[in-house]
Amino acid sequence: MNNHAHVPEWTLVSLRPRGQHAAMRRTAQALGGQLLALSPWALRACDDAATRAALVHALQADRVVFTSPAAVHAAARLGTLASPHPGAWLAVGAGTAAALHAHGAEGVRAPERMDSEGLLGLPELAHLQGQSVALVTAPGGRGLIAPTLEARGARLQRVDVYARTPLRPAPRALQRLRRQPDPWALALSSAEALAWAVAELPADLMARLRSSPVVVASERLAGLAEAEGFARIQVAQGPQPLQLARAAHAVITARAPD
Repeated sequence: MNNHAHVPEWTLVSLRPRGQHAAMRRTAQALGGQLLALSPWALRACDDAATRAALVHALQADRVVFTSPAAVHAAARLGTLASPHPGAWLAVGAGTAAALHAHGAEGVRAPERMDSEGLLGLPELAHLQGQSVALVTAPGGRGLIAPTLEARGARLQRVDVYARTPLRPAPRALQRLRRQPDPWALALSSAEALAWAVAELPADLMARLRSSPVVVASERLAGLAEAEGFARIQVAQGPQPLQLARAAHAVITARAPD
């Protein structure tokens, strides 16, 4: 018998895209838990002439908004982000800003509150009448940004630099989750991932998830989770994997019996 074998004390369920669970897995393991990945989709970067040309034009806008690290990495495959640009480059959060810096971008601004509402609260996006604004993103997701920018008078150009390919829940992952004892926690950083879970996961697993803690990246997601029947909701400090995993551990340990 291996007396040094680690027995996880709790399970964190991640709904991040395929291949993007590593950071949350490391944090959960460092906090005595394990991660179980249920990916709603895989990300596919666009690599066609039309998207490349649209991006070149978009990067000359008065304001260029990147909605995720994935958008940054996909854009960097289509062209350089290190060249000087005429306006402000804006990121939805610290992770997106870090990705831009890693690709050589300078003068990047990101909100302290890392969500759509925080981004739209930046002073650079307050008065946009007659200004050109490019949104570097993917189809779906963050539906608040585009209509708000247009309502503020922006001449909006949207460039979808990657796409989400929907996935079905892997039967092996579902069976593994069924075998896990309590406590569980669900990490939630997007409304689309929540909708996927409700639509695609078996009823028995959704029942257990609804009775388990769910840690969410924003108050808006907290409201959506409550509307879907989740009762034990905790808002994390932000959407980054470290923040979500730490919030999940805190809520689980706070409810652990003496």
